[in-house]
Amino acid sequence: MPTDTKRVRGPDVSQSPFLFWSRPAEVLPSHEPRADGRQRDQVDVRPVFVRCGLVSQAKGSAYIEAGNTKVLCCVYGPRETERKDETDMKSGRLTTDMRFAPFSCPERGSWIQGSQDKDFSLMLQESLQPAVCLHRYPRSQIEVNVMVLENSGSILAHAVTCASMALADAGIEMYDLVLGCSLRQDGGSYVVDPSYPEENSWRSGSGEKRGGLTVAFLPSLNQVSGLQSDGEMAEETLTAGIRTCIEGCYKLYPVIQQALIKAVRRAAPPPAES
Repeated sequence: MPTDTKRVRGPDVSQSPFLFWSRPAEVLPSHEPRADGRQRDQVDVRPVFVRCGLVSQAKGSAYIEAGNTKVLCCVYGPRETERKDETDMKSGRLTTDMRFAPFSCPERGSWIQGSQDKDFSLMLQESLQPAVCLHRYPRSQIEVNVMVLENSGSILAHAVTCASMALADAGIEMYDLVLGCSLRQDGGSYVVDPSYPEENSWRSGSGEKRGGLTVAFLPSLNQVSGLQSDGEMAEETLTAGIRTCIEGCYKLYPVIQQALIKAVRRAAPPPAES
């Protein structure tokens, strides 16, 4: 029997496609401890690892790792604006680009920037722009590129923190650092710095109010530069959630300061021998 050369033959050993079907996130009980051991209804953020100056080709770079969430940010510029019609004689321009690696999420994505990436890029720009002294860079643009290597929850908050560190590492003049913190409300309980399963958990048939909140905060100036909320949250719950996120930012502040101090010491020239 002749061989059909136009047919793509499958491998000898194969598995059922039902094995790779994405299943909906399981319901996480609101009264039990969290999967990673952290406490509910407390400002209990994940331990973070931060490092600056990892990418030599960029003007400034930073890497942050919180649990399994891994984010890398590079800053280029200031340099001349590419489009002359967008040139501002009195102020510079901040551009942000946030993308997810195809392997960063449980469901494999694409390199092409989707609607979610564009929304995150816009929210990142709105959070960083109030902290950057753009009037010091007229007719120039500063590019911030964020790459999510692994998404394990609270990705926007950690991207804001990582981008702020990269701007500081690049020597960009800023009014203050920008730190991010997220919160997830589930009825009468809330979790700070939620993980990916906690962000995507669902509760069918429950009349409880559920929502998420991400705050970008300037700790030295005590000002909020960005706020993103989704779901359904009461006004009192939203106000209390903002205070909780601010407290989480203050817990992260000393770690970021120490990382920047170490980066400056590494970049400083050795003392001259007498």
